[in-house]
Amino acid sequence: MSEEQLADVVGGIVEVSAEAIGQATARQAQLTKPAGSLGALERAGIQLAGIYRTSPPPVPGCATVGVFAADHGVCAQGVTPWPQEVTVSMLLNMAAGGAAINVLSGQAGADVMITDVGVKLDYPASPRVRDRKVAAGTRDLSVEPAMTLEQALAAVAVGLDAADEAVASGATILLTGEMGIGNTTPSAALISVFTGAAVATVTGHGAGVDDEVLAHKVEVIERAIALHSPSADDPVSALAAVGGLEIAALVGFILGGARSQVPVILDGVIASAAACVAAAIAPAAKGYLIAGHAGLEPGITAALAHLGLEALVDLGLRLGEGSGAVLALPIVRSSAAILSGMATFADAGIEA
Repeated sequence: MSEEQLADVVGGIVEVSAEAIGQATARQAQLTKPAGSLGALERAGIQLAGIYRTSPPPVPGCATVGVFAADHGVCAQGVTPWPQEVTVSMLLNMAAGGAAINVLSGQAGADVMITDVGVKLDYPASPRVRDRKVAAGTRDLSVEPAMTLEQALAAVAVGLDAADEAVASGATILLTGEMGIGNTTPSAALISVFTGAAVATVTGHGAGVDDEVLAHKVEVIERAIALHSPSADDPVSALAAVGGLEIAALVGFILGGARSQVPVILDGVIASAAACVAAAIAPAAKGYLIAGHAGLEPGITAALAHLGLEALVDLGLRLGEGSGAVLALPIVRSSAAILSGMATFADAGIEA
């Protein structure tokens, strides 16, 4: 993908429907309940009306979780205690149906689409893993740019294609997922760049590092940002400098969902970082984003505040994979069902 082709994608993303939002807001006020009494369900239902461009909105039925896997060269700096072999192990576990995302997706009635966009190590081919590898992991972002501009754009294209494939197969809502040892480090870097928050305030313990490793992780990110001077005004270059291949693919997945006018439920900190990049590339894409869960990583809070989003659930999760997004899916579906199925005061013969 070229920058010109990405610009064409951005040009195809339109704002959500203000007219449908107005109609849904008016309908919410007439439903047989005190105004605002269903809280986030009301807000989500109104947003769905704007996304689907009709009120009441349809209940999103067919859901696809896009899980993108990749490795990170910055692991060489000791920012995680986990070896990169775990990326392969978990990828194959997902392919076999044994990961949390498989169980939760099965409960929610969502399909799982697994894509290798940048796993470093070799592994036996699986029919459940789509091979779209752009590179065998990123380079060490604290020493050199994580990706070339061409690699970043290629990974974005992988995500776009995945979104298009999911929608073509019937998906009416997309959910973000990922797998990649060390990926909270580039995510924190991107969130710092795009929100303007200090690195220390948006960097968390990831998959369980102690306070000493966390302090080192912050220093590594600060060094990388000082080295590359990434700017939110040039989002693709910033993504290439301090991002990751699966994060870039998630950027494309989000943009693809927005272009197809379907909602995209964000998972945790990795998806939040990708959403910051996607919104900088295409501001209209923000209207299609639903924050699934708040999670334990502090970067989520800063990213969602920057995007103007409120998380639907907060279960103290820090797993990733798409787990928080899938857990939020029944709530999103319920928000649409409320708008279409609940009686109005007039229907029930009650004075408003």
